[in-house]
Amino acid sequence: MILLAIVAGTLVAGIGSVWLAAALSFGALARYTQHMLSLAAGALLATAFMHLLPEAFESQAGAHDLFLVLLVGLVFFFLLDKAELWHHGHEHHHGDHGHGHAHEGHSHGHAHAHDKPAGSWAVLTGDSVHCFGDGVLIASAFVADVRLGAIAALAVLAHEVPHHMGDLIVLRAGSSNKRAALVKVTLAGAVTALGGIVGYWLVDQLQDYLPYFLAVASSSFIYVALADLIPQLQKRLTARETAAQIAWLGVGIGLVALVSSLGHGH
Repeated sequence: MILLAIVAGTLVAGIGSVWLAAALSFGALARYTQHMLSLAAGALLATAFMHLLPEAFESQAGAHDLFLVLLVGLVFFFLLDKAELWHHGHEHHHGDHGHGHAHEGHSHGHAHAHDKPAGSWAVLTGDSVHCFGDGVLIASAFVADVRLGAIAALAVLAHEVPHHMGDLIVLRAGSSNKRAALVKVTLAGAVTALGGIVGYWLVDQLQDYLPYFLAVASSSFIYVALADLIPQLQKRLTARETAAQIAWLGVGIGLVALVSSLGHGH
């Protein structure tokens, strides 16, 4: 039963985020990218601090050990990032901020950098590793508590959207085919379900270590929010844009709080 929930959750997070990213990248929603970044950052931080960590600390595991795992996790994701396996290079993220004109300019600029097929394969490899990791994290959250799993899946969905938008821009720049880019990124997204199944098996084998899995999941969420999303929101903005950012950050936190309160209602 839990395995079914994991597969459903990981598929929604993995593939749903790609299709949402495509709608935002190619569709009428393109101008909301910035808001998605704020929303995702809020959702990730709230999930880590309001759900995953409290769940881990309610177990028999010692606080000292859990904080150590959290610290090691943050350093580990930083190193993965350096190896460009987690958030494979940030150069393509800048393309998705600008409004129309900047957007076009960036796309052309990237075409040269990513003409080589290796560029798109590097992106997809990084993406697959990342999605697989997300799947394992979602699975460990589901095993701890189905409600927690649902929240983690939503948080992953939220942060994968801006991530996949960057990928789609890079892949589009390499080849003009929108559909091919979408299919490639969808396949990478589907790896999330594979990670979910492996994660379920892994957590089943290592049941006693579940609190540590949750601490690692938290470190992943915190790292992505602070290292990947928030820096993109740190630009100088007008007071109105800043207010919108803070509001969307609040929406992300509020959504996670809402989902959890619904869960507690039952």
